[in-house]
Amino acid sequence: VQLQASGGGLVQAGGSLRLSCAASGRIFGSYSMGWFRQAPGKEREFVAGISWSGGSAVYPDSVKGRFTISRDNAKNTGYLQMNSLKPEDTAVYYCAFSYWSNAAWDTSKYSYWGQGTQVTVSS
Repeated sequence: VQLQASGGGLVQAGGSLRLSCAASGRIFGSYSMGWFRQAPGKEREFVAGISWSGGSAVYPDSVKGRFTISRDNAKNTGYLQMNSLKPEDTAVYYCAFSYWSNAAWDTSKYSYWGQGTQVTVSS
């Protein structure tokens, strides 16, 4: 499975960005998806996770109410809508793929990772 993340960029504080993550290759059955981020000098941080059905989405408090994860199973693509962005959201954002039905924040359940896309929020 290959993951291609896109949509990052430079935005002013208060602005919005929408990240996309397209999965390709040999995909068998259902899978959950997640987004993580890593800022310079910091550990990778869970940002959002969504179940196969899309009926379950989880977020940490740091992004809850501002970020929305979604997916289009027909296109094997996941999305992360980011609103009200803050400078502290600046990081490289990674999408991840898991054959667990709802991997959520558990990085050990993700088997495949995208290459990352840079998000920079200026103050």
